[in-house]
Amino acid sequence: MGIADSDKKVGRLVEVARMYYEQDRTQGEIAAYYGISRPMVSKLLKEARDTGIVTIRIQAPQIRETRQISLMEQVGRKFGIYGGMVIPDGSGDHATNAAVAEAAISFLEGLGEDNLGIGWGHIIGDVVKCMEQKERLVPVCTSVCPLIGNGGVGLKNYHSNELVRAIAEHSGARPDFIYSPASVLSEQELRLMKSLDNYREVCRSWERLDVALVNIGNFPSTPDFASEARYGDRLSRQKAVGRILNYYIDVEGQVIRSDTDYAIQIPLELLAKTRYAVGICSANTSPKALRGALKSGYINHILAPEHVIREMLEQ
Repeated sequence: MGIADSDKKVGRLVEVARMYYEQDRTQGEIAAYYGISRPMVSKLLKEARDTGIVTIRIQAPQIRETRQISLMEQVGRKFGIYGGMVIPDGSGDHATNAAVAEAAISFLEGLGEDNLGIGWGHIIGDVVKCMEQKERLVPVCTSVCPLIGNGGVGLKNYHSNELVRAIAEHSGARPDFIYSPASVLSEQELRLMKSLDNYREVCRSWERLDVALVNIGNFPSTPDFASEARYGDRLSRQKAVGRILNYYIDVEGQVIRSDTDYAIQIPLELLAKTRYAVGICSANTSPKALRGALKSGYINHILAPEHVIREMLEQ
């Protein structure tokens, strides 16, 4: 590359960085301005950071910063998980969940990855609601798909396709939908669902995932989604403490299996291969549920309120 070409490239990096960091333009807007793809804008911004054109300094109160780093270090030493965020607690559960949702959006934007898969539940619903309230596109991904089928209750937070649709609309991403319930009643029905073209397409999306945002929930939980039909009394007998998506786990992270579990969700072996398998907790997530999720080996990043992390470490 000649000197003129090198100067031109540096000039482009400076221009893109100024548009994003100083003019508050979205990656989508910058992509449209230059006639390039949004992933290319993300790569240019990364190159601007790597070459020192952009430097980011985080200024936080020393006491708060020290406390949060200490908690993440403890999580890393105990569970081997160093990625994610500990979110300071709000004045109540509602404020804490809002803070978790905001942090999740910032975290996903910061990753700058393309293919996102999402779970369901109240806290992921809060993430989607937070995106919907913003007055700009939130470029968390370029494609988004559900990690689990649709719930059979009248709650938006458990309708996977609705969550995917909203994220796609507010991030400018391409949506992939799943046209099946979260659980069916028989092995024959499960085989039928898995033979459909739509399921195979979703499986291909799962294989391409860069990021999976999965809920860490409690057991027992409300709504229950027919867990008794799937497991009988096995969850109680084997002392389930929580769930990842709709996989139930004990406090040591062992997944509880059942011959009558006909759930439709991403296979755990694919979740384990995802580069960023991000477990997200709400204000009322049980410390035992979080412990089980971290010990399972299927989560490699966490987004959790400070009090949940602290209580888990103290147990």
